[in-house]
Amino acid sequence: MADAAEGGRPGDAAPADPAGAAHTAAAAGTAPPGAGAAEAVASALQSALVDVLPRLLGGGWERRAADALGFLRRRLTGDYEVDEFGFDAELTDQVLVPLFRPVFEKYFRVTVKGVENIPDTGGALVVCNHSGTLPWDGLMAQVAVRDHHPADRHLRLLAADLVFALPFVNQLARKGGHTLACADDAARLLARGEVVGVMPEGFKGIGKPFADRYKLQRFGRGGFVSTALRAGAPIVPCSIVGAEEIYPMIGNARTVARLLGLPYFPVTPTFPWLGALGAVPLPTKWTIEFGEPIPTDGYPPEAADDPMLMFNLTDQVRETIQHTLYKLLVERRSVFF
Repeated sequence: MADAAEGGRPGDAAPADPAGAAHTAAAAGTAPPGAGAAEAVASALQSALVDVLPRLLGGGWERRAADALGFLRRRLTGDYEVDEFGFDAELTDQVLVPLFRPVFEKYFRVTVKGVENIPDTGGALVVCNHSGTLPWDGLMAQVAVRDHHPADRHLRLLAADLVFALPFVNQLARKGGHTLACADDAARLLARGEVVGVMPEGFKGIGKPFADRYKLQRFGRGGFVSTALRAGAPIVPCSIVGAEEIYPMIGNARTVARLLGLPYFPVTPTFPWLGALGAVPLPTKWTIEFGEPIPTDGYPPEAADDPMLMFNLTDQVRETIQHTLYKLLVERRSVFF
């Protein structure tokens, strides 16, 4: 993840999503080829199972079965929508969030604090620290907002260019609400009233050595503050404790990283020595705390061009997150419990 001013190039267009375009067209009334046959298959499945499943699984499963069949029908016929960024809200709520929910609740046992500080409506910019070698922190923050916010909001994360260069990952990221970390995309999302998440440390934060854990890296040039000022959106600081220890990074194989075109190649006590097993994160205990929002709607439009104001607000957000991290570290009993 990266700062909107640093992780992407302003003005870059979001990567095309041909599948998303087809789905949008289908939702508008233009069904894809084979939609009639798919509709017949889905209808037959529903007719065959809707009476059987309640008897096999009990009355409490009836609605779940109907919902699952309805979801399958829409997937087969293309009768669902994605937004202009490729975000598929139904797929996110029905598949992606449930996929990560057990990791959130059972593996990392995340405690969420202050999520009500994100407004119930309208745009907001959530600014988080970034750590952990792999971006589990962003995924857990998304689950935290979706499952714990009183208005069931989605967190739309700004991601680095590398995410959209990876096959398969790029499509999942788009459908899960991620978009390019550039000022234009961030501004458009805020204008639509979305909750936008940014991790300004970028690769400097996620790829820092274990010895520097919980020490915030530079927050770029304050591009996220400028974007929030132009949109008049509040800035919500977010502090995440627990992610630093999931892959203790004790080294960086820079030569391998250059050969693979990666920003870093981590060496941990388990990776690459244990192969794929070494990629399993340690089951640390997490806390995600959302701080009080910093309002920006009281500033005049030209304030976004004031470098001193941007520096001061950036420093305020950074210091708020850093102090909260220290507080949470003092409060926690251990890394794993």
